[in-house]
Amino acid sequence: FLGVPPGRGSCPLTGPLPFDLIYTDYHGLQQMKQHMGLSLRKHKCHIRVIDTFGTEPAYNHEEYATLHGYRTNWGYWNLHGQQYMTMFPHTPDNSFMGFVAEELNETERMLIQRNKVNNMAVVYGKDASMWKGKENFLTILHRYMEIHGTVYYETQRPPEVPAFVKNHGLLPQQELQQLLRKAKLFIGFGFPYEGPAPLEAIANGCIFLQPKFNPPHSSLNHEFFRGKPTSRKVSSQHPYAEEYIGRPHVITIDFNNSEVFDATIREIMKINVAPSLPYEYTCEGMLERVHAYIQNQDFCSPEIPFPPVNTSWASLSGPFLPLPNSRMLTWSANTSSFPSWPPLTALRLLTSLQGQSCVEACQSEGLICEPAFHRFINIKEAFSTLDLQCEGVESEMNHLFPAFSAEHAECSLQHDPLLFSCAGSSPRYQRLCPCRDYRKG
Repeated sequence: FLGVPPGRGSCPLTGPLPFDLIYTDYHGLQQMKQHMGLSLRKHKCHIRVIDTFGTEPAYNHEEYATLHGYRTNWGYWNLHGQQYMTMFPHTPDNSFMGFVAEELNETERMLIQRNKVNNMAVVYGKDASMWKGKENFLTILHRYMEIHGTVYYETQRPPEVPAFVKNHGLLPQQELQQLLRKAKLFIGFGFPYEGPAPLEAIANGCIFLQPKFNPPHSSLNHEFFRGKPTSRKVSSQHPYAEEYIGRPHVITIDFNNSEVFDATIREIMKINVAPSLPYEYTCEGMLERVHAYIQNQDFCSPEIPFPPVNTSWASLSGPFLPLPNSRMLTWSANTSSFPSWPPLTALRLLTSLQGQSCVEACQSEGLICEPAFHRFINIKEAFSTLDLQCEGVESEMNHLFPAFSAEHAECSLQHDPLLFSCAGSSPRYQRLCPCRDYRKG
């Protein structure tokens, strides 16, 4: 292991590292800590954690998480939020790593569309336990479609799978792909959450039908998310598919409403969709993204302080300018440029509503929250330029700051950069949110 203390079977590396980055997961991180001890600190900035569900800053900051009830079995590593890399863009506080789904050529796309079986559905659920209590809507689906399953079993057909379902057992990936290429519908039962299979199904020309969760699932109301280092509220089985792909490829409904379910199946029978794959999940899209991270993310070099010592802005609005016909601010072209990725010209600064996170506030404007910009808006001039009247300005450790409390006319700046967070909301605060545009898909 890198830098293992003397007496543990190795000597610490003293020369330059033979690599730039260490990709691992939470289990690997734990092993590194056990074997490396304090020497892990020296190399933490090189680590990138592949993180399925995402880790929000409030859970990542060990002291803050412990004091404020965010401590879980995961998180608390005091890494930069963007050192966590996720399969889907759960929270902008982390880096969206993604994965690659198979991309079809034009001949394959045409062949799939020609050979689609209009009344064939494949169920997303390999474990028999996932089928419990699903008889009602499966019976409705069976009126219109031939249902196929890929439920694992050893000798006896699982009793949870209705007799009218054609169960293929656990299929190798290649055979599953062939099944999806014929099917019209890929239907989820609500679990597993956020897997790759729906994207693969959509890429093979299926419509993905999934249940809407009301109320949304989260660590507050659902056992699966309890202990995960995130406060995310999951609105459906696959929020990415719901939000970023949507109809006609993805349909999200209340499965408990049999009339809506029946009408939706009849609607699906009439829809024809072509195979579709978001660019960000193609090989080229992922390589482009990973290349950008490798070239631009640097958590080892100290950041240039902002604002610089003894700064005096040319105007009371500081480095910001109002955008015409908008409630947002942008970075002034007259302000000295500071090294930033993405560039500061992309910054769009706005205030959230009370009880709204910066993720939601930016989304409401068709933008995305950009954590790299937090440090540039964490100045008192941001409040005045946004017409927020401060009776006092304080600096504290709070993952919601910078923020404005209308009740007390208090303006609060962030004291600890590790707590800059796009996630998180409170009915007490309007948050200052650094947004930017992004390329769809």
